[in-house]
Amino acid sequence: MLTHLKLQNFKSWRNANIALAPLTALYGANSSGKSSIIQFLLMLKQTKDSQDRSLALDFGGVESPADLGSFKDAVFFHQEDNAISWQLDWHLKSDLKIADPSGKRTDYLFEGREIKISSSVRLRNKQAVGEYLEYDFAGTQFTLKRARERPAFQLDTQGPNDFRFIRTLGRKWDLPGPTKSYAFPDQARLYFQNSQFLSEFENEYVKQMDSLIHLGPLRDYPKRQYIWAGSSPIDVGRTGERTIEAILAATSRNEVRNLRAKARLRPFQEMIAWWLREMGLIHSFKLVEIGSGAGLYRTVIKRDPESPETLITDVGFGISQILPALVLLYYAPEGSTIVLEQPEIHLHPAIQSSLADLIITAIKTRNIQVILESHSEHLLMRLLRRVAEGNKSPYPEIEPQDMKVYFCQARDGESRAEELKVNLFGSIENWPTDFFGDQFGEIAAREEAAIQKQAALSKRARNR
Repeated sequence: MLTHLKLQNFKSWRNANIALAPLTALYGANSSGKSSIIQFLLMLKQTKDSQDRSLALDFGGVESPADLGSFKDAVFFHQEDNAISWQLDWHLKSDLKIADPSGKRTDYLFEGREIKISSSVRLRNKQAVGEYLEYDFAGTQFTLKRARERPAFQLDTQGPNDFRFIRTLGRKWDLPGPTKSYAFPDQARLYFQNSQFLSEFENEYVKQMDSLIHLGPLRDYPKRQYIWAGSSPIDVGRTGERTIEAILAATSRNEVRNLRAKARLRPFQEMIAWWLREMGLIHSFKLVEIGSGAGLYRTVIKRDPESPETLITDVGFGISQILPALVLLYYAPEGSTIVLEQPEIHLHPAIQSSLADLIITAIKTRNIQVILESHSEHLLMRLLRRVAEGNKSPYPEIEPQDMKVYFCQARDGESRAEELKVNLFGSIENWPTDFFGDQFGEIAAREEAAIQKQAALSKRARNR
């Protein structure tokens, strides 16, 4: 699980310092910098996925999860002399244990579950290059940085024990810089005889990036029928285009889910139907194969117990909007970090509130993390209500430490994030001005306009 993100000189953020929880919600006005935080994480993932090892950062293209243009487009205020720098902390699923490369020690040289990467990329000769890389693990820092007064890099370590990298005998070749901003160059393992374990840090980073799953704000329109040839998608797709495939794949594997600890396990498709009914969207939901072995399926629903069955294409768009998020929260592997952008779009306020209950249940029963960008007041109000209810909630209990809420603002082109302090009673202790607009101002202005209109009507009536 990601636990912290620090960011410098990326888009509208000169500095960002964001602690992450099982549920992290980013709020703020349009163009306040919320989406840039999401884009940065997606950029790290697509950099990891890139086949081009010469790219320090993959700024993407039209078909990429994050299309950021160039270094100049992505760096703060387009100041090309600045470096884009970041630190990312995460918690491992199990202990990472690194033995002594020399074999002299019988215990583990380094052991722990918390790991941190720090990296920096700047423009040199019109190309973005890695300038600095450090992994911090078990109280020890493993650093690749430029040597003083030389273009080459040096590999150093600093920590409580006496471990030091030992050069391989032979000519001291220059050490190149980081690979793809997160990996030590292959030469580091060749030039130093006790550095093979550095790959362990890179592997953990890759696994963390692989567990990052994104669902964008826009959805594919539902279809009257779907083709499925037995594939198992990794996720539901950026626009939810693989949602039905995911349901069919989970169903074919006889996957089951539970609503809370020690509750009855339900077949995957039954759990999806239960939530749609719980949210008040429909009465029943099922996927029906057309013919036998044809690989064609229809999504059939009933709006209420007495209504006839109909296709998902013949009802409102709300079901198609919520379905990809619902399926992803139950389909993604446990331990995943799911990034949801504005999942409340096209949803009735009551459904937006129910979305909060869905997210709470998923993070508590499936050990997943959700990073949420939203404008929904109803979703946040339901989250706060569930905190106040504690173990009296009909859903798994959520506590203040389970969530982080940030209010993003942009002033003079620079974004800032203020953490909103949620207390045990479900109240925000430092509620910012105009968080959801000036509601009381709107009410006062409406009442004043009504009084003026009534006065004008009365005057007109007297003059008749």
